[in-house]
Amino acid sequence: MNKKILAVVLFGIYLFASDMSIWLRPDYIPAPKENPLTKEKIELGKLLFFDPRLSRNDTVSCATCHIPYYYWTDRVPRAVGIEGRKGTRNTPTIVNGAYLHTFFWDARAESLEEQALGPIEAKAEMDISAEELVKKLKNIKGYVKLFEKAFPGIGITKETIAKAIASFERTVVSTESAFDRWVKGDQNAISEEAKEGFEIFRNKGKCISCHSGFNFTNESLNNIALGDSDPGVFAITKNPIWKGCFKTPTLRDVAETSPYFHDGSVHTLEEAVYICGNGGRYKDMKGRSPFFRDRGLSMDEVRKVVKFLETLTGKRPDIEIPYEFPQ
Repeated sequence: MNKKILAVVLFGIYLFASDMSIWLRPDYIPAPKENPLTKEKIELGKLLFFDPRLSRNDTVSCATCHIPYYYWTDRVPRAVGIEGRKGTRNTPTIVNGAYLHTFFWDARAESLEEQALGPIEAKAEMDISAEELVKKLKNIKGYVKLFEKAFPGIGITKETIAKAIASFERTVVSTESAFDRWVKGDQNAISEEAKEGFEIFRNKGKCISCHSGFNFTNESLNNIALGDSDPGVFAITKNPIWKGCFKTPTLRDVAETSPYFHDGSVHTLEEAVYICGNGGRYKDMKGRSPFFRDRGLSMDEVRKVVKFLETLTGKRPDIEIPYEFPQ
């Protein structure tokens, strides 16, 4: 091969590799200094996550909505809590929460610890105050021993409950997907259509404006013109510019986590990509995020993007679910 051509090829490979490195999954799990990961906390958090006694009437656990088999979602439009109470928003996956900086669709929580207590205290979900839960768990000798083991000298408190659950949730990370193998150099890991879809995703579709990095979210807050009445971030900030804005979700395992968007109103990836790639459901809607524009994606281009998104699915979570809990 001509040396000049070889140099060009090698430079192209270098650019591809350096550019693609931002999509590589990290090989570590971050944790805050005030709550370092330990085996004891993770095991305790797992029990708490699956234990329905963390709800007011002992019928609903965190895992009721975040089901491992469904890639940590529940596959219903809106979450359902105790006594069949329906929430107002779709259940997001908890995958890769360790790498996020804000939580919930309206980004109101700034840590996994803060997020952990939200569903527990929510009226439409588990409906028990943190104070009541502390009393409840202190009456269970098995939990008293486990909390003392995980948090020596502190025991059961509102804070340690949150820290334990958050510790377990940090271990819920995405597994290697076909896309990951492709990024690492296996050119046969994904189809040519999926590769074309990735290029559309990065370029014409401008999807990376929101869905960037290995977790496919920059956690930005946007109004994507769905036309529902949910105020979104505005309900938290009271600032009109955030009306109808919601946090950008991860796209990891997205082919397995329908229905989509904060209201669970979309049941197929094709429709979700079409809406996002072509300026929203109502393109002339007031308040739509300014860069969220009609990119003119054809149905064939939408189909190719979907082919790419399907390559982001990793192995189904392999976790031993506890069915017996401390007494």
